[in-house]
Amino acid sequence: MKKLVAVIPVRAGSQRVRNKNIKSFAGKSLLEHKIETIKKLPVNDIIINTDSEKAIEIAKKAGVSVHKREPYYASSECSNSEFHHYIAKTTDAENILVAQVTAPLISVASYTEAIEQFYETDCDSLMSVKVLKDFIWYDNKPLNYSIEKMPNSQDLPEYLVPTFGLVLVKKSTMLKCRSYIGKKPLFYKISQREAVDIDTELDFEFAEFLMNKILKENSFE
Repeated sequence: MKKLVAVIPVRAGSQRVRNKNIKSFAGKSLLEHKIETIKKLPVNDIIINTDSEKAIEIAKKAGVSVHKREPYYASSECSNSEFHHYIAKTTDAENILVAQVTAPLISVASYTEAIEQFYETDCDSLMSVKVLKDFIWYDNKPLNYSIEKMPNSQDLPEYLVPTFGLVLVKKSTMLKCRSYIGKKPLFYKISQREAVDIDTELDFEFAEFLMNKILKENSFE
């Protein structure tokens, strides 16, 4: 099996939720929860890619590797394409697992299954997705149905929305495409619960409520 390295990107501060990556979340930080989860996976190394001194402290305490991110790649001026290329360029591995701390509810079982599918399928990347099946309008007109013949909601087309919470990608693909998603992607469907992403204070509170519920039920594996 080719070398698989897990990268956990953590940026200092947050524009919407202050210090969300390192603040207390269901008893420990989002970063600590993610490290614990990834340690249960068949990866060769875990690297915290960060500009945060606090995140570096947490990484060292947990016994995982650190890549000190250059300031530009932690700034708002850096585009996603630039950042994805930077992750690939600075990670010594044939295959990279990108695990976002802002997606804390993805289970070990889902990560494990996704890794198996990544290796068993002729793909260059795997991306977690959630299913979108709603009535969608844009520019004052419907996008996915005819207003003259409105379907039942269950008959709407199924759209796949990348969540970026669970990413598996060949390093060569990231370098060439400057993206987590290559030209031969495999889309891995996750549940509504696992698709929860923390971007706002309300997201944080909701995700923490769900995490506490999961830990109480002892069903996170």
